[in-house]
Amino acid sequence: MKKSFFAEYEKPLLLVALLILCGGIFSFTHIKSSLFPQITFPKIKVVADAGQQPIDRMEISVTRPLEEAIKQMPDLKVLKSTTSRGSCEISALMSWNADMDLGKQRIEARIAQIRNTLPAGTDITVEKMDPSTLSVMGYSLSSDSMSPVELKQLALYTIKPLLSQVAGVSDIQIIGGWDKEYWAVLDRAAMSRFGLTPEIVANAAANTDFIKADGYSSDYRHLYLTLTDTGLRNIEQLKNVVIKSDAKRTIYFKDIAKIEIHAAKQYIEANANGKESVLIAIIQQPGANVIDVGKAIRQKIETLRKSMPENVNLSPYYIQSDFVIDAIKSVRDALLIGLLLAMIVTVLFLRSFRASATVLITIPVTLSLTISVLYACGQTVNIMTLGAIAASIGLIIDDAIVIVEQIHRTHEEYPGKDSGTLVRDAMDYLFRAMIGSSLSTIVIFLPFMLMSGVAGAYFKVMTNTMIIALVCSFFTTWLLLPAIYLFISGLSGTKRIVYSDLKERKWVGYVIRRPWISYLFISFLIVCTVLIIPNISTGFLPEMDEGSIVMDYSSPPGTSLEETDSELHEIEKIIKANPDVETYSRRTGTQMGFFITEPNCGDYLIQLKKTRKETTLQVTDEIRRKIEESGLPLTVDFGQVIGDMLGDLMSSAQPIEIKIFGPDQETVREYSRKIAGIVRKVKGTADVFDGIVIAGPSVRIVPDLSVLGRYGISSQDFQYQMQTLLDGNIVGNIFDKEQLTPVRILYSGNGNVSLSEIENSMIALPDGKLKPLKEFASVDITGGAAEIDRENLQNVGTVTARLDGNDLGGTVKNIRKQINLNLKLLPGYEIVYGGSYAGQQKSFGELLLILIIACLLVFTVILFLFRDVISALIIMFISILGISGSYILLFLTGTPLNVGSYTGLIMIVGIIGENAIFTYLQFHESLKEKNKERAIVYAISTRLRPKLMTALSAVAALMPLALGIGTGAQMHQPLAIAVIGGFIVALPLLLVVYPTLLFKTFRTDPPSDSSPDPVANPLSDSVR
Repeated sequence: MKKSFFAEYEKPLLLVALLILCGGIFSFTHIKSSLFPQITFPKIKVVADAGQQPIDRMEISVTRPLEEAIKQMPDLKVLKSTTSRGSCEISALMSWNADMDLGKQRIEARIAQIRNTLPAGTDITVEKMDPSTLSVMGYSLSSDSMSPVELKQLALYTIKPLLSQVAGVSDIQIIGGWDKEYWAVLDRAAMSRFGLTPEIVANAAANTDFIKADGYSSDYRHLYLTLTDTGLRNIEQLKNVVIKSDAKRTIYFKDIAKIEIHAAKQYIEANANGKESVLIAIIQQPGANVIDVGKAIRQKIETLRKSMPENVNLSPYYIQSDFVIDAIKSVRDALLIGLLLAMIVTVLFLRSFRASATVLITIPVTLSLTISVLYACGQTVNIMTLGAIAASIGLIIDDAIVIVEQIHRTHEEYPGKDSGTLVRDAMDYLFRAMIGSSLSTIVIFLPFMLMSGVAGAYFKVMTNTMIIALVCSFFTTWLLLPAIYLFISGLSGTKRIVYSDLKERKWVGYVIRRPWISYLFISFLIVCTVLIIPNISTGFLPEMDEGSIVMDYSSPPGTSLEETDSELHEIEKIIKANPDVETYSRRTGTQMGFFITEPNCGDYLIQLKKTRKETTLQVTDEIRRKIEESGLPLTVDFGQVIGDMLGDLMSSAQPIEIKIFGPDQETVREYSRKIAGIVRKVKGTADVFDGIVIAGPSVRIVPDLSVLGRYGISSQDFQYQMQTLLDGNIVGNIFDKEQLTPVRILYSGNGNVSLSEIENSMIALPDGKLKPLKEFASVDITGGAAEIDRENLQNVGTVTARLDGNDLGGTVKNIRKQINLNLKLLPGYEIVYGGSYAGQQKSFGELLLILIIACLLVFTVILFLFRDVISALIIMFISILGISGSYILLFLTGTPLNVGSYTGLIMIVGIIGENAIFTYLQFHESLKEKNKERAIVYAISTRLRPKLMTALSAVAALMPLALGIGTGAQMHQPLAIAVIGGFIVALPLLLVVYPTLLFKTFRTDPPSDSSPDPVANPLSDSVR
């Protein structure tokens, strides 16, 4: 007899398996690691700074022209803008298939076309928003002996260059500290005596400090560049700058001003663990391996610590790579533990060394092939790809168990047959069913390409990984598993398997003759599903316990930086008192990310201990409660670091977002206040914000132009003198070793001027004489103006809130109900619900479509396989009915229906369909020699062991994920629970309901003489 393919090519196939294992090890050690897949978010942000302009003027002169220019962009979906004093922030949300690099170039080109129409000196920054714009690591630099100026110099010119050398780092951002300046505090009396004005001083300084080329000089075969260099290089040269010279005397800078090194005025402050610090944020390059970057940065930091001055502390306040490592390790451990549990189930059922060892070897080969394909495709090891493999492990084990159990059963029934022959016959017979069952699980993931948004971007990576894993599983079990089985059979010696006949399960005949049992179970599942669906909690993306908290805060509008800092010291006492807090950092006047921020606003990044008693949510609630009890006039908003970062990259960072559109901005704000009041009363909401940001009050100085003209003072000169009084004016630079240090002229040595000093200040006439300001201008105080928000060129007010112990769908449902009851809008005004809720509704609609298409694809596969519409419809009916098990377990465990658990629901359809295919095939083959009832009983009895094995193995494999133990495990917990629930219900559906429906609908009994020749088809009674 001709040797089987697997026996003839046993050694080459084993070599292929060995090479796959080696390739998997190589790929796993070289593949890049990240927390999430490398996704380009379709968001471009434009920030414009036009100085200290009023909000209404800023909107007309800068925001609207920029909006009009950007609005013409192709692929633009939503255009949002926020206008504040002197600055505006515009977010262009593009379609997900847009080329973001090209989009950024187009926006820059459009802005360049209108730049001449914008106010002079407007500074515009355009950034493509993706994860690479956000910091992945942060260190705080503090010292008890060095000044804030020296600390910032150390950070800028020692630490930043060294860390910038690390491969994969794109930028090092220095936040906080004080900049160095040279302050020239003018003596008004001396200037008046010498007939000088600030503008004369500025012109003299500017005309002194320059370097210009005079031309080239050629001499003796050399060409020389000739430079006139009057650049200032130290404070003594600055003091001796000639301001005015005439026949009477020469006036030097030092004669009219006190010149000294001084810290620049600061409207940003950084703090770490209660100490004023300089924060160093590391930004990685797109596609860089965050773990490798983290290791390299740590090595550089250790080198730095050896060379830094004493009493200088450089310590981490946020390390994303640690979370990535922990999250990947957690999912990997869940995968390995699940695999181990599944192997134990296999050993207990088969009780065979060769069968169990075959499965034990086949699974690592399949996983190695999967990792190799991911590496070749440029994917990273991240929480989504690893989670996909962990979620697929049950299906992968199922494929291996099916083949091994079938071969093992055949050996039990034909112990005298040659192993090679039995393996060949088993594989030949199972091949068609293997293709059908594999396709039924693979095709359910194909429609996920229809999913859009951030959920689609991440979960398409997950489903694509599942497709790769299942395809690799098919080829491994088809080609390599038989060779592995033959190899292990040779190692186990010549010991023959003892003959074992199949024991028919009489209870199968009992239940199929009493269909009411199945009908009752079907009714129970349908009733449970109908009752559960309206009451099940819903969410959007699964949330992780990151162990870190972001707390945004704002003090009342117009609060000074010093007063805000004083209030925040009280907050820090609350943070320090929490035993689960390990470290924290604070930014005031700026925030993590790319935003416009007022000096009274900022954020905290609070890092919790790895071993803590409470969850991140519990710690957040405790800090929030104590802040509310403190009575401090602060508005706070809590989130988690990665969730907050993803929110910044999307259209909204908040779960609940209620947008009010209308023609009148004041009316929109009034509605915002009312809606915020309603939302605060709804149970399950926290951190409610009406979206109204008030910029601080202003002092408005309105000069009388006719009076200025009478005294020969131009408007620009008047403004220049007022700026010299308040902020001062930059008149030049001193060339220090590593930087150009600004020279600032001003009147006040402490850098601060009170309102009374402004009103009683003096204005210099062209001849240097002084006159009171009140002779030239009126001074009044205006209240703070609210920032202006617009979306798609419409006025908009945005009320936001976070969830507090309640689900997203139910909370928004209650909010809508209360708003409809308590608020009636005027004509022309509209309420739109956005945030995560809008993303949820869109994703759920897409997932429902995906579920329908997946069912149709599975139905098509089954119909092609069996060419029987009734049989295909029955299989689809029980497959869809299996979803009820997912709903029941989600409801019982309090797990929300979100994108992850919805994906699990869709998976169940393919899994049950796959199992039903082999049952039907066994039944159809048994009909050749048995009547309908005996064929069904025999088919179920034959399939009982592999069904129990696959179900228990899959549940065991998913159990570590379902328990949600470990960092980041919560991301895949809903999916695992949904699949486990489906598997639990799948057993009675496949073992009781399916045979009953098959018995009631199958009408044809084969002729009595159709028994096959057992020699020609030795597997007819033992097909999966």
